[in-house]
Amino acid sequence: MSIADFSLTDKIAIITGASRGIGEAIARGMAEQGATVVLASRKQEALDAVAASITAGGGKALAVACHMGKPDQIQALFERVKSEYGRLDVLVNNAATNPYFGPAVEASESVFDKTFEVNVKGCFLMSQHAARMMVAQGAGSIINIASMVGVSPAPMQGVYSMTKAAVIAMTKVFAKELGGAGVRCNAICPGLTETKFARVLIDTKEIYETYIRDVPLGRHAQPSEMVGAAIYLASDASSYTTGSILVCDGGRLV
Repeated sequence: MSIADFSLTDKIAIITGASRGIGEAIARGMAEQGATVVLASRKQEALDAVAASITAGGGKALAVACHMGKPDQIQALFERVKSEYGRLDVLVNNAATNPYFGPAVEASESVFDKTFEVNVKGCFLMSQHAARMMVAQGAGSIINIASMVGVSPAPMQGVYSMTKAAVIAMTKVFAKELGGAGVRCNAICPGLTETKFARVLIDTKEIYETYIRDVPLGRHAQPSEMVGAAIYLASDASSYTTGSILVCDGGRLV
């Protein structure tokens, strides 16, 4: 293996939730490695800003607004990719929501439905569309951004934890079903990462201190610290890796 195996030159990659946080960091990292990145998220304006920044830096980016809870928008996204590029090499399922923080027994049906609609159903539909394109090509890599809470559920985040456990199971299902066609599927499980999504956990002293006490590295992560794992799983360097769950949590699950 050489460093060239980590190159993403000429690869087409969709990254969801790409307007900020981990998704934005992964999109920028993949563009730097030579990929053409298709940025997907709900708000076109926010995506356009990221795409413009990537392009200004010499990268290639396309911004397409897409709500992961809307099947028709997901289908339109893939139709756009087929029209523009005719292929898809990498899918990063990063978009997620967590509208409720509290005991699972108190979670409303609407909270449950919304969280599963985006985190599980959206991820599933995205993976289906991507898989069909990749199987036809005979190659491709699907990367699901799960979470360490999908392995060890977090207090007050029960419904979210359930969705991430489902994403981990989904990863293994697609890995088994698609491996024979040359398509790989893996998951990254971040620990607490400094994003707008996790701001309340970092800013609430009692919660943060309880969490960080059990992290051997003694700190939370930055979005950029998930990029290396994503590039590895997207590239030829991971050609014999599928069905894996790569935990990036500072050692908290050890």
